[in-house]
Amino acid sequence: MSSSDDVAARQKAIDDWLPVTASRKAKWWYSAFHNITAMVGAGVLTLPYAMSKMGWGPGSVILIMSWIITLFTLWQMVEMHEMVPGTRFDRYHELGQHAFGPKLGLYIIVPQQLLVEVGTCIAYMVTGGKSLKKVQESICPTCTKIRTSYWIVIFASVNFVLCQCPSFNSISAVSLAAAVMSIAYSTIAWVASLQKGRQPGVDYSYKAHSLPDGMFNFMLAMGEVAFSYAGHNVVLEIQATIPSTPDQPSKIAMWKGVVVAYLGVAICYLPVAFVGYYIFGNTVDDNILITLQRPTWLIVTANIFVIVHVIGGYQVFSMPVFDMLETFLVKKLNFPPCFTLRFVARTTFVAFTMVVGICIPFFGSLLGFLGGFAFAPTSYFIPCIIWLKLYKPKRFGLSWIINWVCIVLGVLLMVLAPIGSLRQIILQFKDYKFFS
Repeated sequence: MSSSDDVAARQKAIDDWLPVTASRKAKWWYSAFHNITAMVGAGVLTLPYAMSKMGWGPGSVILIMSWIITLFTLWQMVEMHEMVPGTRFDRYHELGQHAFGPKLGLYIIVPQQLLVEVGTCIAYMVTGGKSLKKVQESICPTCTKIRTSYWIVIFASVNFVLCQCPSFNSISAVSLAAAVMSIAYSTIAWVASLQKGRQPGVDYSYKAHSLPDGMFNFMLAMGEVAFSYAGHNVVLEIQATIPSTPDQPSKIAMWKGVVVAYLGVAICYLPVAFVGYYIFGNTVDDNILITLQRPTWLIVTANIFVIVHVIGGYQVFSMPVFDMLETFLVKKLNFPPCFTLRFVARTTFVAFTMVVGICIPFFGSLLGFLGGFAFAPTSYFIPCIIWLKLYKPKRFGLSWIINWVCIVLGVLLMVLAPIGSLRQIILQFKDYKFFS
């Protein structure tokens, strides 16, 4: 056997071991629930609050426009997965490298993708811990209160076990449960709001006391809406798990799954945002479940659903991180691909996200600031830039104009959302408590 055959055999053995390319037997519905799990985060519960900062008109426009733009950019990524015959871009950074070159592609995509995925995993650690705490306090208000830090450790213990699932396909059952739960707690949020009825003296006027106040609140709310669309960071990795033949390319099954997922996103996001805002107006909290408060059993149920969802969401967002980590260890540092390597690498990552979550339990506020730089580019406009670079549509043609509109709106979002978030962090800094 020649040395080139040896290299090819070693490469295939590594690809068969790495979590993203280990199994290519996924069905179209796998992509549907993986995408719902990735998209419908616990952030859906903040949408009525975002609406209260934007008002009916601008809020509705931004919510619907975000849904349309991100569906369009997701379609572009699905189409570009196999744009080169015989080659599959199984990872976001591989597509970036094809468009921008081997080094620049990595520098543009990897830091932003890692910021989204690692940031989301830390935020889910905090959300899971806080939801567990809420369940305990709702069921037994007289019991001794346990610090959030301990609840985060309890939540992390589940992820220490689940993170050992070898490939994307092996977490399908967890992801399906998470997708069902995300639709369930979104439905509880808006149905319980309707049940409560429109509050007496409900007010839809802007809460801001001055024009600058209003503008900063609007920027913050735009960020909160934008951060609801982080699924683009895992979409190529999900598509990599679907089999592909010349007659049946993976994009056919993947697109079917994406359409179902986006219908699920609309069913979750729009009723929660519009009904929640309609019922409570500008008195709504930044988590609509807190505003509801009663009945206790319903709030407990919704929080249990949130916990199951963020467990699944954590797995979906951590899988591409594990893939990058294991690729680096095996290909660059020449470690042998084995269970021990995987166990140590993944356990270390889960421990890292747990420790950061414990140290900074207000990480969700920081995610708004950090995410503005990464969520908006990876979901709203980097796919458009890659599309323009690779397909070179006719100047001033429909495709060219649509892509440039998305790029301009995405760049505005990337610049404005962190400004609003940074101001919020500064205003609330005195209330933040490390290690709480």
